[in-house]
Amino acid sequence: MSSYTGFKNLEQLIAKAGGPVKLLRSSQVGAYVFPVVPPEYTNYGDEQYAWRHGCAFLELSYHQTDLYVYGPGALPLLSRVGINNFRKFPPKRAKQLVACSPDGYLIADGMCFHLEQDYFRIAGSPLISDWVQYNAGNGKYDVELHRDETVSFRPGDPEIYIFQVQGPLALEMMRDVTEGTLPEIGFFHIGDIKIKGRNVRALRHGMAGEHGFELFGPWSEQQIVRDAIYQAGAKYDMKKVGGLAYPMTAVESAWLALPLPAVYHSEATKPYREWLSPMHIESQASLGGSFYSENVMDYYVDAYGMGYERFIDFEHDFIGREALKERGKQPRRKKVTLVWNSDDVTEVIRASLFSSDHPAKRIHLPLAAHATFHYDQVLRGGKHTGTSHFAAYTKNVHAMLSVAIVNEEDSVPGTPVTVLWGETNPMRPNIEKHEVREIRATVAQAPYFEKVIKKD
Repeated sequence: MSSYTGFKNLEQLIAKAGGPVKLLRSSQVGAYVFPVVPPEYTNYGDEQYAWRHGCAFLELSYHQTDLYVYGPGALPLLSRVGINNFRKFPPKRAKQLVACSPDGYLIADGMCFHLEQDYFRIAGSPLISDWVQYNAGNGKYDVELHRDETVSFRPGDPEIYIFQVQGPLALEMMRDVTEGTLPEIGFFHIGDIKIKGRNVRALRHGMAGEHGFELFGPWSEQQIVRDAIYQAGAKYDMKKVGGLAYPMTAVESAWLALPLPAVYHSEATKPYREWLSPMHIESQASLGGSFYSENVMDYYVDAYGMGYERFIDFEHDFIGREALKERGKQPRRKKVTLVWNSDDVTEVIRASLFSSDHPAKRIHLPLAAHATFHYDQVLRGGKHTGTSHFAAYTKNVHAMLSVAIVNEEDSVPGTPVTVLWGETNPMRPNIEKHEVREIRATVAQAPYFEKVIKKD
């Protein structure tokens, strides 16, 4: 991009823009669009409905970044980067890797698969892979790295396929496609299965509260495995999930996929900003929504607000350990689901289409986001209580839901709040002229649906 010509790293871009908020707020990048996968295979409502009431097939092969870490220093590296307990993490297990900054704010999180002894795969947004990769080189760990980038950032096929099957009929369908040989696989355990004679690895987990498996193997075998799943799934009216419906699994599961990483502000992370090139997502991404502050730290979250306190292991030395411990003594925020008032949503849609005097910001359906990092202000009694992220319509609730982080005293289910919808101080051409609107919302539990499976 021409705006990056002559710049070597993120630190230089921030200096040129006049600060991180100005850099992010002026980015021309919109909300993330899932590559390769069609927006809809049938229609996004039926595709959403399938993972709650039937069986759904989700394609993860194209949009994730996979970072492979192997060698005797792999576990020490992950233990240093992650707030998690890695003392008991044997092969054929997976866990959510959570990383924080030296001053205790969240950097990113992603899935960590322990494939074989001293061999790990980290999957998710590039944010978590970037941080692990940087610390691997900076910390002089005895590891080797191999990175398979999201196809959004490079041409060609992925190295592995990643399929998910989700829903109350997923377990029965998996028994069929494995011809009755499906072994018992514990929650967040990795099992070895066969589909049409091909070796497949299966992670047992669940999205949006229902049973599920994540299947992966070499890309050269993806079509054979895919066809077998499609054939077995026909019996269960399995729906393929397109790029429009897919993000709703995160909202229903209360997983905040893209909080702003806490890398833009401190001297401690300056070497990292100097390591990040202009082509990294941290340099190119946009920041939007009705919440606005000149102080980038006001956009940061921590492990407590994200609901990750259950992962924190203070018995080992990790980056940001002492700062995170101190943050735990301060007033906290809590992750919740917000259920948006349907009448207010309808009025905003009407005003965005038909009002010329007082237009509202468009609500894109099903995912109402217009920036990489989306932050809408949440009020309680007219006072700021937190931020709302990535609202989306779901047929499973017949409502707009969003994941929000609010003051703990305002997190009780049933609490009325107000979401400000629109863009404050817009600096990007993809934001049309509009007025910020108030949308009433009600606090609900996060995740919205109770899980049907628990961790073993």
